[in-house]
Amino acid sequence: MGSCLSSSGDGRSPLSYSPSSTTGANKKYKRNQSKRRNGMRRSSSFEQQLHRVPGRMFLNGSSDYASLFTQQGRKGTNQDAMIVWENFGSRTDTVFCGVFDGHGPYGHLVARQVRDSLPLKLSSHWEVNLGSEDGSKENSRMGSMNSEETVSLCIEEESPSFIDLEEKEKHPEIFSTLQESFLKAFKVMDNDLRKSSIDCHCSGTTAVTLIKQGQDLIIGNIGDSRAILGTRDQDNSLSAVQLTVDLKPNLPAEAERIKRCRGRVFALLDEPEVSRVWLPNSDSPGLAMARAFGDLCLKGYGLISVPEIYHRRLTMQDEFVVLATDGIWDVLSNQEVVEIVASAPTRATASRILVETAVRAWRLKYPTSKIDDCAVVCLFLDSKSVEEQQTALEALQEEVPTSPTEFECLRNPEIFPEEEPLTQDSSQPMGVLGDEWSALEGVSRVNTMLTLPRFVAGKDGKRSAGAETRARK
Repeated sequence: MGSCLSSSGDGRSPLSYSPSSTTGANKKYKRNQSKRRNGMRRSSSFEQQLHRVPGRMFLNGSSDYASLFTQQGRKGTNQDAMIVWENFGSRTDTVFCGVFDGHGPYGHLVARQVRDSLPLKLSSHWEVNLGSEDGSKENSRMGSMNSEETVSLCIEEESPSFIDLEEKEKHPEIFSTLQESFLKAFKVMDNDLRKSSIDCHCSGTTAVTLIKQGQDLIIGNIGDSRAILGTRDQDNSLSAVQLTVDLKPNLPAEAERIKRCRGRVFALLDEPEVSRVWLPNSDSPGLAMARAFGDLCLKGYGLISVPEIYHRRLTMQDEFVVLATDGIWDVLSNQEVVEIVASAPTRATASRILVETAVRAWRLKYPTSKIDDCAVVCLFLDSKSVEEQQTALEALQEEVPTSPTEFECLRNPEIFPEEEPLTQDSSQPMGVLGDEWSALEGVSRVNTMLTLPRFVAGKDGKRSAGAETRARK
């Protein structure tokens, strides 16, 4: 938490001190405050209307198709948001899902704003593309453009969201239509954040979003949240398939675009495995992702909001999809996640059990770190009513012994060995995992964004952060 370091390179010129300029500044400040208050009132009314929409879930809960759960970490306000919207766009066979991981002082507000607004924009552009023969071509030209002219060429040259004609023929028509809808909706969403009452200068959010229509999955992703698929292989064993790529600055294509747009990418000496994005002439803000909504201070320097878009045709072997923020993926592998979800006694409890397991893993793997916020959406690909789930649970309880280690824990012994019991006091060190010990052990957990003091050159000439580095998230 906190704010970005102010610097002379941020493009803002201070007002010269004079009675007239002070009066003008006060009037401008009052006008801006009035606009913010009016914007907050409109936003509150808008949210109340959304909360009454049938089939739309954004709080901890479940339905026949989905389970969702979020839990605040130890870093302050829960900045994660999530949504499941059944019968999306008034289509009975369509579901929209998304998770959003905010960062920065107002990251929680940005995440909620994107959660509420992005699905509506996506649905609207989907309808336009379906109803317009020329819509696809027009949006194709516009979709590769992010709102800043200074980075438009970078995006046009680098955006992998577009596929050539030969590749397009491999996908169904719905992919082409929704691809354009995703691109346009993400672009408009980021533009709207610029005019929002929320200060997005150093605040933003990730977004991993999914539309399931029939047997087709279309996924749009920016940032380092992730989507995976739980499926059965030829031996009927459950396996994990990663559906998205974590869009971080260490990816060669992402780093190349950022550097071409005059942004800088490097890691600090005390966390060499974490690449960050920095302003050209200031050692801030140190964002640990290459694409995000908001973060306007970096939008002219290679940070973009153009999503990577993926398509998958579902089969009978596919069982569920898990969308989650990095609070899950930092401590659990893809395979561990699908095993935990599959072992849950009911679908309604799957997301909660996954989050609770991740929290225990945080305490075990990173005992001196602050636990991150966690948000999970589990989308099950075949409907099973609550009554059917309850019947299955009762049958399982009759067959399984009541020992807490065999039933209540519901955990893989490889993830949590029984010889290392967990305690309720999170302040007590929980031990070390031997071979799994990483560079993050014994230090503060990786922060999405940093506010840094002046760098001091070490003896080897490399950059080294001072001891007073403050975490922003």
